[in-house]
Amino acid sequence: MTLFTYQFRFCPDVLLLILPYEPSAQSSFLRQRWCVNIDPGDYTYKVEKVDMVEGIVEALRELKKRGYEFIVITNQGGIAKGLYSYDDVKAVNKAITSFLGDRGIAILDIYYCPHHTDYGKCLCRKPDSLLLEKAAARYGVDKSKSYFVGDKQRDIDAGEKAGIEGVLIGVNEDLGNYLNRFC
Repeated sequence: MTLFTYQFRFCPDVLLLILPYEPSAQSSFLRQRWCVNIDPGDYTYKVEKVDMVEGIVEALRELKKRGYEFIVITNQGGIAKGLYSYDDVKAVNKAITSFLGDRGIAILDIYYCPHHTDYGKCLCRKPDSLLLEKAAARYGVDKSKSYFVGDKQRDIDAGEKAGIEGVLIGVNEDLGNYLNRFC
């Protein structure tokens, strides 16, 4: 399946599930590149190269039924490396949000980090938690009822730093295999 659509905020590499504007909102943060779209082994920055992970639509629909909404948190270090531009990231994000939106799954927001550790330090790149904390504050997320889903330990570490339980899944694995981890 190919994806398409959205606007960014700070750093791309993960997807969040959230109930907006309510302090008791349930949330789940999902890593964009490997939990939502297929990990090709390098950077995905062209819309035509975006493929969805098997079962992502069905899994997100089920989580939506359980009261979750979604936000993307992602590292986009290719910007710092000069491999692609902010506009490339925006186009891919727009493709993803449009694809999911057409299937009844809204993405509340996308936060991305354009930095890379080879070119300096920042607090927004996972495993740091700044983007998760900003998203949680903006949308009134109840961290005790929220999850951060990723396929790398740095995703889980970022969630822990933000006080959000992490759910580690396999690279390109169907999120549906982990639905028992969500209340």
